[in-house]
Amino acid sequence: MKLAWLCVLVAALAGVAAGELPPPEASYKILMLLAVSPGSHKDIFVPLAEALAERGHKVVMLTNSPNVTNHPNIHEFDHGLPYFKLAAFNMFDFTKSLLGGYTIFPHILPNIARELYKLPKVKELYNKRKEFDLIVVDHSYNEVSYPFVHEMPFITINTVGVDPRQSAVYGNVLSPSYVPNLLFGYPMPMSAWQRFVNMLWHIGFAFYMRIWAVVPVVQKEISAQFPDLPPLLELDRNQSLTLVNTHFSMDVTVPLLPSQVDIGGIQCRPPKPLPQELESWITGAGPEGVIFFSVGSIARGNAMPAKSRDAFIEAFRRLPHRVIWKYEGDLEGLPENVMIRKWVPQQDILGHENVKLFISHCGLLSLHESVYHAKPLLVLPVFADQPRNSVFVKTSGIGLRLDWDDVSVEAIIDSITAITTNQTYKENIVKMSRQLRDQLTTPQDRAVFWTEYVIRHQGAPQLRSPAAQLSWVEFLMLDVLFFFHVALFITIYLMRRILKTVTAKMFNSSSSTKKKLE
Repeated sequence: MKLAWLCVLVAALAGVAAGELPPPEASYKILMLLAVSPGSHKDIFVPLAEALAERGHKVVMLTNSPNVTNHPNIHEFDHGLPYFKLAAFNMFDFTKSLLGGYTIFPHILPNIARELYKLPKVKELYNKRKEFDLIVVDHSYNEVSYPFVHEMPFITINTVGVDPRQSAVYGNVLSPSYVPNLLFGYPMPMSAWQRFVNMLWHIGFAFYMRIWAVVPVVQKEISAQFPDLPPLLELDRNQSLTLVNTHFSMDVTVPLLPSQVDIGGIQCRPPKPLPQELESWITGAGPEGVIFFSVGSIARGNAMPAKSRDAFIEAFRRLPHRVIWKYEGDLEGLPENVMIRKWVPQQDILGHENVKLFISHCGLLSLHESVYHAKPLLVLPVFADQPRNSVFVKTSGIGLRLDWDDVSVEAIIDSITAITTNQTYKENIVKMSRQLRDQLTTPQDRAVFWTEYVIRHQGAPQLRSPAAQLSWVEFLMLDVLFFFHVALFITIYLMRRILKTVTAKMFNSSSSTKKKLE
């Protein structure tokens, strides 16, 4: 018996030495809340959920989309409310929106907050929330879920990468002098004007989301149902840790606290064998290779402006490459070198050696997968953080950017030709891919370790920076600066009075002496 335990111990130690996680101390119950989340956000949660489930933990996922995993340790259910079904929106309508589509949230979130806790399954889950060891919340626009986290340890997953709003909540205020705002970016180093505009967006976007337009309308609905619940923004500050969908090889390098763990690329994986039809199409393209074209899971191809769609069709007709186009619909008059499909295995296509270029909307997951599989990019940002991501693509030399207003047959052909004939783009993204893959531990293992760490240490309060509890007045030391300026003013005032008095006495004394001499 002792020999058996010794073997187990040796195996565990060998696993740790090899970089593998040690076995968990116990089987935990973990609740994941994605009540308001697009499908791409789920693509970040599922790898973590499956990794936790493989280690014997029980995971429950509350989502607003169909089930995607069959793991026996994962119980996933869609709450079914219709308000955040993004297929109902034409995301191309937001290409010129200053707020990148975030203007929909003041309209849809109050409806979700009003009805979510009236659903029998959600109500039952809420009443059993204290049976869980940890709650994991989607950081983006999910304050509607915060009644669950009251008096519970919880962490968040920040699917959009480095978000200055959330970082400030942790006490790590990121400077707008070099950290781009969530919606768009600038080439580095920024000019004085760009830093000024970026600062206004740092402050303005946080004010719009947290103070003015979004959280207040959610707070009103939540308070009506949970009158004793602390304010949502107060609950927001109780996060133990956040898993951030970023990696310094694919983003601006920023300082992170121990409670901010980077997991960028967690969904990336080696390619699996393709279906025979796709494999034959790609290998049959010869040395010219294949272009893969997708605008993601939220912006649907059939919602693309007709002018742009026709320009792509004609441009593809004139190019020597074959094209796989993810397009949700039928198209007439397609050239023979174009294949359209409503759904394709994106990573398996990007991982094929004969794919030469990825034409993308530049969503963050697509950017990470393109880097992981070392495929140069031609990006056409649509909404949200995509314009910011596209600036990174261009300035890093891993691809080119086209705006939808500039789409024409000639612009498409020129951009594709430039990328496929200039090896610099390929060399740059191969270099970046090596940097991304060169990690001591995988993003998935880091996410699992820190999730279990928070459970093992009952919320891990030791991870929290004291700065998170400071007000802006205290953090910026405005009170200290105020007293300093008051003291300085009083000192200058007294010095002036003393100097004036001394000067006056000296002048009077001089005048008296002069009169006596006369």
